[in-house]
Amino acid sequence: MDENRARRVVDALRDRGVDAHIAKVSVYQFGIRVMLPDGRQAEWDTDNTAALEAQVMRNGMLVGFVPTIEGSEDFDEQQTIDAILRTDYDQPIATRRATAPPPRPALQREGGVFRRFLGGFRER
Repeated sequence: MDENRARRVVDALRDRGVDAHIAKVSVYQFGIRVMLPDGRQAEWDTDNTAALEAQVMRNGMLVGFVPTIEGSEDFDEQQTIDAILRTDYDQPIATRRATAPPPRPALQREGGVFRRFLGGFRER
């Protein structure tokens, strides 16, 4: 996933109250990390493939996953956000809810005033 796209998706998720962060996996390889309430974290699209999927981790161990979402290689940002919002992580093999949960209070965007400085002015 492109860094700027990942940043926009994370910002939109945080605006909806989801504790999301940019996952920097490698040089120029980015994804989205969603922190789950029970100490797990879902790492979305960190493997540099076109399709959208996630691994659910706890203390560095794989405890579940989100199978590849059919047709997700053609998703725009809004569809990607909706797919992440609608995911139900309660089972080891996550499923998608029929509708997204209601938005919670927004979380502050990462980086604050120095956001562009910290990102090396790459944000567009």
